[in-house]
Amino acid sequence: MLTEAVQRGKLNPEVLIRELDVGSDRGSALPREVLRDVLKGARSVAEIDAMNVWRLSGLPEPLWNHELRDENGEYIATPDGYFKEVRLAWEIDSYDFHFTKEDYARTLDRNARYAAAGIAVLQTLPSRLRSEPEVVAEELRVSYDARR
Repeated sequence: MLTEAVQRGKLNPEVLIRELDVGSDRGSALPREVLRDVLKGARSVAEIDAMNVWRLSGLPEPLWNHELRDENGEYIATPDGYFKEVRLAWEIDSYDFHFTKEDYARTLDRNARYAAAGIAVLQTLPSRLRSEPEVVAEELRVSYDARR
C-alpha cells in the first residue's frame, strides 16, 4: 500500500516518516522499513524484496531505479538495481509485466540496449526473492564477481 501510494504521488514518504517519529513505536517497524526502502528508490513490493536480498549478498549498494543513458544521451533502460562499478543491471522481471507479446518484445529490446552498451543484465523472478533469497543473493554475487 505504501509503495503504491508514493508511486502515485498520493503520499510523501518524508512526511509519513516524520509522523511515525512523533508517534508511538508500537507497530511501526514494518512501515519504517518499507519507507526506508521507498526513499532509496523502491517502487514496488518486489523491489523491496530485492533490496532485502541485496542486503544478504554483501555487495556494495546498487543504484536503485537509476536511468541509464549511453554516451550520446540515448535512453538505455532504468534497471531495478544497477552496479555501476561493474556495469551490471539487475532486473526483477515478473510474468505480469512481461507476458504479452508486446511486453516480451519490449523486454527483449531493453536487453538488446543493455548488450549494445556493454551492460550485463541479471533477470530474477519476483517470487524467487522470497522463496530462494540466499540462492538469488549468491547469483547476484557470482554475476557481480564475473563482471569484476
